Amino acid sequence: MEDEVFDQIVTVLNSLVAWVAAGAMVFGGVVPYIPQYRDIRRTQNAEGFSTYVCLVLLVANILRILFRFGRYFETLLLWQSIIMIATMLIMLNLCTNVRLTTELNTKRRSFIDFDWNYFWLWSHFVDYMQCVLAFTLVAAYVTYLLLDSALFVETLGFLAVFTEAMLGTPQLYRNYQNKSTEGMSIKMVLMWTSGDTFKTGYFLLTQAPVQFWTCGLLQVGVDFAILFQVYYYSRYPQKPLSHTVSHTTSAKAL
Repeated sequence: MEDEVFDQIVTVLNSLVAWVAAGAMVFGGVVPYIPQYRDIRRTQNAEGFSTYVCLVLLVANILRILFRFGRYFETLLLWQSIIMIATMLIMLNLCTNVRLTTELNTKRRSFIDFDWNYFWLWSHFVDYMQCVLAFTLVAAYVTYLLLDSALFVETLGFLAVFTEAMLGTPQLYRNYQNKSTEGMSIKMVLMWTSGDTFKTGYFLLTQAPVQFWTCGLLQVGVDFAILFQVYYYSRYPQKPLSHTVSHTTSAKAL
């Protein structure tokens, strides 16, 4: 009798752990952007956040969804991609609206101008939507034509996860250019690191395609590089910090 009760408890605990892990996989990638979103809304300043992070994640998750048509992977990862795409569009909308209210230049820059000097620097959110839809349609059409090619499918999967592995590089480069991590939410980067570590471990335990966990390890490495920038630029400041309280988002993030 006691053995049956113990087995039932273990079964319930296993189910609970599985549900928690599933929830962490689906929503864990979104959580790091909550403090950054709140910082931008509070300060009305989006300069510290690179919108190229949104570009990287949009491309990566669109490609990952297309990859599933050629090679099946867990439905949880599919939902993770869908939710991440929605989150990045929300972040883009916020950043665009903030820039629009603070930017002195009134000239509109739009996607249909096809000016590469202003790529991903457009004035309105609708221009970003046009770009995302155009990319999705072209990528979907190419995938449809080459879906029978195993080489194409594997390459598509690699591009999806490798692009995501480069998630932190726009922020890494922006910090390097600014010689400072001011305006970047440190909470966001800490959550990136913990989330990417958990995700990579999940890929290894569930025997996900090799592209997933190898690029996951690379992503964790980039996260630690950004954390090193936080330490280095706070220990050895390269430029005077802003004295305007409304523009200090990362300083108030903790």
